[in-house]
Amino acid sequence: MKCLIIAGIDIGSLSAEAVILADGVIRGYSIIPSGAESRRSAEEAFTVALKEAGLPREAVAHIVATGYGRLSVPFADKRVTEITCHGRGAVYVLPDTRTVIDIGGQDSKVIRVDSRGAVEDFTMNDKCAAGTGRFLEVMARVLETDLEGFSALAAAAKKAATISSMCTVFAESEVVSLIGQGAPREEIALGLCEAIAERIVALVHRVRLAEKVTMTGGVAKNKAVVAAISRKLGVGVMVPPEPQIIGALGAALVAQDAVRAKR
Repeated sequence: MKCLIIAGIDIGSLSAEAVILADGVIRGYSIIPSGAESRRSAEEAFTVALKEAGLPREAVAHIVATGYGRLSVPFADKRVTEITCHGRGAVYVLPDTRTVIDIGGQDSKVIRVDSRGAVEDFTMNDKCAAGTGRFLEVMARVLETDLEGFSALAAAAKKAATISSMCTVFAESEVVSLIGQGAPREEIALGLCEAIAERIVALVHRVRLAEKVTMTGGVAKNKAVVAAISRKLGVGVMVPPEPQIIGALGAALVAQDAVRAKR
């Protein structure tokens, strides 16, 4: 039987990802910065993933798009919400997952899933960028470091500075003030991680915690944030080998289901 090749594309506010599956196995993937045009980002992410997979475009039987820019992917056969896709992708990679925490570039989501990755309940913060990837980028810049350096600073701290505001604008002013008062950058970084964790834990309680917990999205690469969330939840938090592609992977799995259902 001919190998089933399908693709998932996730267009986020900060990055675009594509995953190519061949009979349920990841053959190639890509992660690129999102540009001003979602359509162009989708095309580039798809092209890069195909190149890594060593496959021509015409080999792909079905494409599903997800993410906030999913409506701007003209070559997609179907469009599905990122809530559905992160649930499916997380359980595919880590089958014991029952709660998914996804911190994206502009919003945060907590999703409770069943053993198949189907969504049982979810909640999200999409009213502002507080505690998201964009928030961390701004705070890293104020601390004169990059995101990797931010995580290292927080990991080196002995205690956390108190950050009272999670609004990006007000928190930036607060951090500038703390620096002016001579507060160590390490303590400020850890304080920001703790503040993010508080916000996420509040979302988790809305859907009721179900173990095990998996974190997806680019912020999952920040070990200090993951550790802070784990401490406040009182449970371990798993992170996939490449947490940024989980949405695109879930979209590819939805595409796979669609093709198999037709057959």
